[in-house]
Amino acid sequence: MESLRQKGHPLYLAGIVLVAVLGGLLFGYDTAVISGAEKGLQEFFRGAADFSYTDAIHGFTTSSALIGCVIGAFLSGLLASRLGRKKALFVAGILFLLSALGSYSPEFLFFRKGVPTLGLLFAFNGYRVLGGIGVGVASALCPMYIAEVSPAGERGRLVSWNQFAIIFGQLLVYFVNFLIIRSHASDPQLAAWTQATGWRVMFVSEAVPAALFAMLILLVPETPRYLALSGHDDKALEVLSRINGEDRAREILAEIKGTLTEKTEKIFAYGWMVIFIGCMLSVFQQIIGINAVLYFAPRIFESMGVSDNMLFTVIMGVINITFTLVAVFTVEKVGRKPLLITGSVGMAVGALGVALSNVVSLPAIVPVLSIMVYSACFMFSWGPICWVYISELFPNTIRSSATAVAVAFQWIFNFLVSSTFVPMYNMRLGAMGDRFGHFFAYALYGVICLVAAVFVWRLVPETKGKTLEQMTALWRERSTKNHADA
Repeated sequence: MESLRQKGHPLYLAGIVLVAVLGGLLFGYDTAVISGAEKGLQEFFRGAADFSYTDAIHGFTTSSALIGCVIGAFLSGLLASRLGRKKALFVAGILFLLSALGSYSPEFLFFRKGVPTLGLLFAFNGYRVLGGIGVGVASALCPMYIAEVSPAGERGRLVSWNQFAIIFGQLLVYFVNFLIIRSHASDPQLAAWTQATGWRVMFVSEAVPAALFAMLILLVPETPRYLALSGHDDKALEVLSRINGEDRAREILAEIKGTLTEKTEKIFAYGWMVIFIGCMLSVFQQIIGINAVLYFAPRIFESMGVSDNMLFTVIMGVINITFTLVAVFTVEKVGRKPLLITGSVGMAVGALGVALSNVVSLPAIVPVLSIMVYSACFMFSWGPICWVYISELFPNTIRSSATAVAVAFQWIFNFLVSSTFVPMYNMRLGAMGDRFGHFFAYALYGVICLVAAVFVWRLVPETKGKTLEQMTALWRERSTKNHADA
């Protein structure tokens, strides 16, 4: 018992982190559920009598959740400051649940069941936007919550589990969608069932993890940083003691109080550089092109001449999970910067390998392996480490607002990359035809990966082993020095 008082309860920390990463799993689940449902959804709305459901409208419908993601990211700072991290995550859980139920039955109260209309399409997209807001809030606050409860020496590893949960959530929903279709595989009216009901079941399947998350998040404590920020020092000390032991808890609380000269500060109180670095980490995570690969993997493998493109997509999913674990178990040993720089260079090699294969005649296995190298390198670097940095880079008094801005940048550029990939990938030029687009897209991503490596090397500070309060002190010192130099 004395040992627990001195060292804390590791199972207690593991339990609350496990609940928090369920938000990451829902993040992955919600963004990927559309992949299995979109064909049935498209056929359903094509039957509308009062409007024509075009490919452009379908494209908007399949990506409408991203609008909510941007809104949710911006709202996350306000919710985290006003309600606290825990209550804000509960709100995200309720939004996930409402989105799942509403997407299953968008006709609820106002429309006739099973009759596609323009009004029903607006209602459906409204429910998808609600889920996107939940994703935006969870994507900002799950890493923040984990970072604020974790000891400095374990923070990077524990926050990295959130990225693992995101990837696992995506794979989980692929499997769930597969089982839903498989359950009616012997039905001669499978296509009709998918059009009428199948897509609805896929969306409502999210209600189970969403309800579980909303209930469990009520059982975890508020973060000690927020409690101290709100003047609840006794509660903050209690949480810190259960995690770190009593003696260390008092030291940490003193460090926290030392950084809270004001309850809140303006976002540029520590200078513009910390905000610039946080936002550019988010931007680079997207413009290196990973979502173009993840969202359109079957299309890419098909263009490479691979016959069973879904098999290779699954193989790539397994590789993604494996290399995310590499980050989880090395981030506290190797550090954040080395992983980001190594991953950037590896991604550049993979992307440029794909680009080269469209200029020089090479066996199909070369671009396939190059794509997998590119994806694997992202998974141990920019995938998890960007979230680690966003959760621990910003000073305590501006963390919620700065994180909200950085994550909003991430979703904005996610949308830009996702919406520009197919037109860029299909560009044609002279004798190269569409191979020019294939070359240009990956050559561009490869060059951006190299620029990202230089950015991290020159501007991003290493945060390994530093407390959140030490990061606050670092940026305050830099801000003071810059003002003095000016």
